[in-house]
Amino acid sequence: MATSDNAPPKAANRLVERPLWQALTAYRLLTACYALALFLAEREHFARPAVAWAFYAVLLPWTVLTVPRVREEARCTRPFLVADLVLALTGVLLTPLADGAARVASGVPTLPSIWTAGAVLAWALKGGWRPAAVASVLVGIANVVQRGTPSQSTLHAVLLVCIAAIAIGYVVEVARASERTLARALEIESATRERERLARDIHDGVLQVLAMVQRRGTALGGEAAELGRLAGEQETALRALVRGGPPPA
Repeated sequence: MATSDNAPPKAANRLVERPLWQALTAYRLLTACYALALFLAEREHFARPAVAWAFYAVLLPWTVLTVPRVREEARCTRPFLVADLVLALTGVLLTPLADGAARVASGVPTLPSIWTAGAVLAWALKGGWRPAAVASVLVGIANVVQRGTPSQSTLHAVLLVCIAAIAIGYVVEVARASERTLARALEIESATRERERLARDIHDGVLQVLAMVQRRGTALGGEAAELGRLAGEQETALRALVRGGPPPA
């Protein structure tokens, strides 16, 4: 079955991407704490703080318990990323219900705040710039819906997340393509070294003996001629192997 050029490996994380996943893990933890701190500082002004408490009761455990998944790319599956993005979108859309329409219109942060960007960046690391762009658009739509009108600050924040996610996704795709090229070059180099080793191991005397058997068998005739023919075929095959070409059919 053919695989996409942008598909990440199924085994361990690539060396180039591993630091990015580790940075994303730290970002999610820090921004979850930041979102909670913003709420605690303004909770007295919330119209329905119970809604916010309920959301953070899900967000914080989710962020902590999913650290192993986010830290290892192989475990960060697409169903997980969908659930992660749904949680972020839910928090954005719950903001007017928890904080009140008047405060939302004044430009207060959403319930997940900048934690939402982590959900988008995870798509960038996993699938490249195209999934990141789709996730960014969904986050942008959710922000406009919860704000009621597309304010300049909202559009600025959404555009910033979108550009960052697309840029990171593109860099990841380029890194993966570079690693595939490097892996192919290493395979070619390894094959070349193996052929050189075989060329050194196969002494010229072996080829000379086969050539001599071929000549003697042809000269003697009969069953010896058949033996000479087989020796000639083996000589030809060995010379082709040393040169790096396929043996004759």
